[in-house]
Amino acid sequence: MPQVPVTKPSRPDIAREHDVRQFGQPAHGLRLRLYTIIFEADTRAGRLFDLTLIGLILASLVVVVLDSIAVVHARHATMLTALEWLFTLLFSAEYIARLACVRKPMRYARSGYGIVDLLAVLPTYLALLVPGVNALVDVRVLRLLRVFRILKLAEYVAEFGALGRALAASRRKILVFMSFVMLVVMVMGTLMYVVEGPENGYTSIPVGVYWAITTMTTVGFGDITPRTDLGRVIASMMMLIGWGTLAVPTGIVSAEFTAQRLHREPTTRTCHECLSEGHQQNARFCRDCGAQLPPWHSDRVSDVQVPASASGKG
Repeated sequence: MPQVPVTKPSRPDIAREHDVRQFGQPAHGLRLRLYTIIFEADTRAGRLFDLTLIGLILASLVVVVLDSIAVVHARHATMLTALEWLFTLLFSAEYIARLACVRKPMRYARSGYGIVDLLAVLPTYLALLVPGVNALVDVRVLRLLRVFRILKLAEYVAEFGALGRALAASRRKILVFMSFVMLVVMVMGTLMYVVEGPENGYTSIPVGVYWAITTMTTVGFGDITPRTDLGRVIASMMMLIGWGTLAVPTGIVSAEFTAQRLHREPTTRTCHECLSEGHQQNARFCRDCGAQLPPWHSDRVSDVQVPASASGKG
């Protein structure tokens, strides 16, 4: 009796098996579609939204920079003001849409991204209502922080996640290394204070430590220089130590980064309850709060599993 090939369900089909009525968030309709576009980037619409948002942020920053130039402001003040209000209204609509499509809007409003989103539009309204706070308009530069949303794009989230894990895994090694560097800096700075003395500019131990830091990092401002032969020998040793020191943290992080390359790549799936990101494609529950995750949407060909019956095999 011929065996019927077993079709392995795709990841979206596995997610759809959950009772979406228990999510406590819109399981279908416009709000879910809006949520998928705004907070996730596994669909073409989501990626287009993020790229458009980044373009608007960069364009608004150009307007802020040009407005700070006196000559440009004098000639094009009306146009710059109109563009600023256009960007403010667009960002306001986006902020309202984000609050409208999440289950707990206050949690998003209190999050880091929510506060930055609010600061991106608040100064313009305050300058209109309270004329005395025009200086707060410069806070619009904080819109640049919103560019970090590009890290949600699927093309970058894997590399960003691997880098974050590498830094977290090597933090103790870097801490031990930095402790050793601080010990060397303190010893050498104190030694230079004893050898050179106040008459050569080393008026205190903190000044000597400052010289040791600038020398070890190969910055060498030149405001304080050794005058004695022994001081020049110590300075030469510090330069050689600093030259070899710079490569150590890079090697530590690079080794950890290489070790993270075999980890599974996360997605931009976002929990509707706690708004944590980076859940796996076949995850059924949030790793942080335990809530059931909504269906995962993706239009990438590599993320769609082809059934065995459609692959040309028996």
